[in-house]
Amino acid sequence: MKKPKRPADGTSLRDISADEIAAILAGTHSDPFAVLGVHRTDDGFVARCFILGAEAVTAMALDGSVIGELDCLDPAGFFSGDVKLTKQQPVRYRARRGDAEWAVTDPYSFGPVLGPMDDYFARQGTHLRLFDKMGAHPMKHEGVQGFHFAVWAPNAQRVSVVGDFNNWDGRRHVMRYRSDSGIWEIFAPDVPAGVAYKFEIRGKDGVVLPLKADPFARRSELRPKTASVTANELTQVWEDAAHREHWASVDQRRQPISIYEVHASSWQRRDDGSMLSWDELASRLIPYCVDMGFTHIEFLPITEHPYDPSWGYQTTGLYAPTARFGEPEGFARFVNGCHKVGIGVILDWVPAHFPTDEHGLRWFDGTALYEHEDPRKGFHPDWNTAIYNFGRTEVLSYLENNALFWAEKYHLDGLRVDAVASMLYLDYSRKHGEWIPNEYGGNENLEAVRFLQSMNARVYGAHPGVMTIAEESTSWPKVSQPVHEGGLGFGFKWNMGFMHDTLSYLSREAVHRKYHHNELTFGLIYAFSENFVLPLSHDEVVHGKGSLIAKMAGDDWQKFANLRAFYAFMWGYPGKKLLFMGQEFAQWSEWSEERALDWNLLQYRMHEGMRRLVRDLNFTYRSKPALHARDCEGDGFEWLIVDDFENSVFAWLRKAPGEKPVAVITNFTPVYRENYTLRLPAEGRWREILNTDADIYGGSGKGNGGRVQAVNAGGGVQATITLPPLATIMLEPEF
Repeated sequence: MKKPKRPADGTSLRDISADEIAAILAGTHSDPFAVLGVHRTDDGFVARCFILGAEAVTAMALDGSVIGELDCLDPAGFFSGDVKLTKQQPVRYRARRGDAEWAVTDPYSFGPVLGPMDDYFARQGTHLRLFDKMGAHPMKHEGVQGFHFAVWAPNAQRVSVVGDFNNWDGRRHVMRYRSDSGIWEIFAPDVPAGVAYKFEIRGKDGVVLPLKADPFARRSELRPKTASVTANELTQVWEDAAHREHWASVDQRRQPISIYEVHASSWQRRDDGSMLSWDELASRLIPYCVDMGFTHIEFLPITEHPYDPSWGYQTTGLYAPTARFGEPEGFARFVNGCHKVGIGVILDWVPAHFPTDEHGLRWFDGTALYEHEDPRKGFHPDWNTAIYNFGRTEVLSYLENNALFWAEKYHLDGLRVDAVASMLYLDYSRKHGEWIPNEYGGNENLEAVRFLQSMNARVYGAHPGVMTIAEESTSWPKVSQPVHEGGLGFGFKWNMGFMHDTLSYLSREAVHRKYHHNELTFGLIYAFSENFVLPLSHDEVVHGKGSLIAKMAGDDWQKFANLRAFYAFMWGYPGKKLLFMGQEFAQWSEWSEERALDWNLLQYRMHEGMRRLVRDLNFTYRSKPALHARDCEGDGFEWLIVDDFENSVFAWLRKAPGEKPVAVITNFTPVYRENYTLRLPAEGRWREILNTDADIYGGSGKGNGGRVQAVNAGGGVQATITLPPLATIMLEPEF
């Protein structure tokens, strides 16, 4: 090691000025690592420490041997003295005050954990394992167990990690600044898992900001508390190799995907009204979904968030499963349990915006770090939230790493990306003069486009079995096309038009539907322009919109019949399926996050019949390749009846190569129609594989006795069938 350079003023390397001591004691020193810890001098080593409340301090090596007694230079707890060492190494101190004695391992005697390549890749925005470097991680560093803390705050004057382990005193763990990346880091020895912490940040103007939660925290306190919590690395024993290998080896567009959308805290609750834990949810929700035939569970955001009525969409902890349901390991066990029985788990992911709570990301280091400073780009008027700065490489890296984090650490099967439309358009929900055009004068947010393309490319590149789904409500082209073809790179896109048109049609009295026939036929014009998911989501059953059953026209019997016919219409329609919880048994009341679903309704015939229908639809959809293998391709669909607006009848054929076709016929009037003529592609007997008017589903029991006969009548093959009132039937050839 090079001989240390003597200070220019001629003082000894052992010397330290009163001003520097005062700055250490006040927590305002620009680089405490230059003062505290162990330092080589001309003829040995000197150790300095700040131990609040100590009257005497003995320095020790890690093996417990005494290496020196330190002198008290300030009664507030500043000590310095020569120590007998042969090399730079960590030290411990035995501090004494009266009869009290305690040990302190010096955090300033440890070297850095991050290296120059971490700085380089972090600055370039290409570090794909930031979640292993940033935040709080348990580790053994230079022979001592503790936690390494790292946070990005390039404009801060000083950053400290504070918590239960240092009495929230920002002077005791001031972090080391890495100027190449703007990251602050420190190894805090002897810190255990399960300790609350935050970052104390002094802005460039010298003002101490409100304490900030860790952006990369993997565990958080239960609201209303807002601190981050030190957590061990996940130790889940994964038993899902077969599940993951399957999804990585298939074309997801040609697989049956039926998604049950769940708000975890209100699906069911304990008898006292409190929320279930992940393990309790696993014991109830997983068997329910297996029995119901759903292929995936999609959770509304389960990342940490401070406010229950936000449903998780205003998250302050993108890397932490919310503490509402227990420790993070519980969520890992839940996912593992789903995978063992073949159910995928999709996370509703929110990279579009974040809340302005003072402990969160907003104005993080005293500047607009994660958000745009200009409110015309950095503030969302609809939700009073901050918008991520998609033009900043470190912000993009933070978000991309989060997507990779959930896929890798928790084995998630997919991300449903929330509010994509708000990301794509600079003028989203803004009036003239309230937004800034892009470099070409347009309203497209080109920075957000590049982010979405990069995120999708990296997720699919690293985890081919994972799917990404865009909640995108506009006509933006190629949302679910590959990036190399100019698309955004999503696997699927929500078909908001299908949801809007079908619910509009079904809210009309049956006698008026013939005038709105095109509301149900128009969707097939664009049905294969994207890889669509058909969503009947939480957004349709809140904010005064009522439940799905309440939206249906007619008296109670007609409402149930309409909804049954609609569900089978949807399950026979091209596209993957999504249904929000409670709608599978036709809950009457509008959904509220404050209470559990109305499970008591299942004691009634009509509600239990609806649940049985959804169950049978799922298993029919999954077992008949014609209904799912060409969901995203036009050659899997053929109209049989498209223009019978007088009778409000729709019929089509679903097809797949080498598989039996399935005919889907819907009568959206309460008129019972006998001797209805239907064209079919082949003569012979066709089996009625599903009838929503069956008695078991709460219907009137009318139908075709299980079979119809198709004959060649000279002008083509046709069958004379019975159409039950307000019902959908499905036919499959027996040959």
